[in-house]
Amino acid sequence: MGTDSSNSHQPAAHYDRVHSAWSLIMGEEFHYGYFEAPENPLERATAALTEQMLGRADIVAGDLILDVGCGTGRQACDLAANLDASVLGITTSGSGVAAATELAAESQVDGARFERRDGTDNGLASGQFNVVWVLESSHLMRDKRSLLSECARVLVPGGRLVLCDIIRKRDIPFLEVRSRREEFSTLRAAFGDAHMEPLESYASAIQELGMTVADCSDISAPTLPTFSAWRSNVVAHEPALQDLLGHQGVNDFVQATHILESFWRDGTLGYGILAAVKKP
Repeated sequence: MGTDSSNSHQPAAHYDRVHSAWSLIMGEEFHYGYFEAPENPLERATAALTEQMLGRADIVAGDLILDVGCGTGRQACDLAANLDASVLGITTSGSGVAAATELAAESQVDGARFERRDGTDNGLASGQFNVVWVLESSHLMRDKRSLLSECARVLVPGGRLVLCDIIRKRDIPFLEVRSRREEFSTLRAAFGDAHMEPLESYASAIQELGMTVADCSDISAPTLPTFSAWRSNVVAHEPALQDLLGHQGVNDFVQATHILESFWRDGTLGYGILAAVKKP
């Protein structure tokens, strides 16, 4: 954290650096939680967010799924093992591919494999996937139109796209950006070079690509307790995190959770989920 390397905020470089630490903070599922009750444990809440995705994906046995930004590989392995689907997880992170491949081997999951590819230019053949699964990776991709275009391109007719991520809920005036530049710098140090867009912009882009939006929901409120849960895990694993991230890195992460929490509360940022179907 806090490195001066010119590519330190590139998604792959950032992810490679924080992967082990975030596993301790966020758990195996490596994403926000959907807290049906604020006191629920993080593990239950992250599983609940995955269930929100599953409820919109309509996955059936034999489906071929593309997991864009596959994280630790946990969702891909679970989809393959529990739903009898075949899953290709892609990420720009070399350490992410290695960790996900190791997890699949340890879990003896044959239906999940992982490759290093860019979600905005994936190089895969058109019209081959039944489901494209984009769980909390789009905010790290500047060119969201290319991401969504690639998602639509590789789907079969009638295929489903399901996506969830951090969203921008209001425009931030230039003077406010300038006055809060230290906060934005802390967020960038902790979470990488993120670019949030309104949920409606995702929906509009998807419709322009010839897909039908089946659901577009703001789930900011049930994701809010995530930040407190992450801070609790920082306390629980602080010695290991100090070794992995350094003192400044741990401080940046904790401070960033407070900043994000305030943005959730004042309506600047939040969390959205959507589902779409490619027209026949």
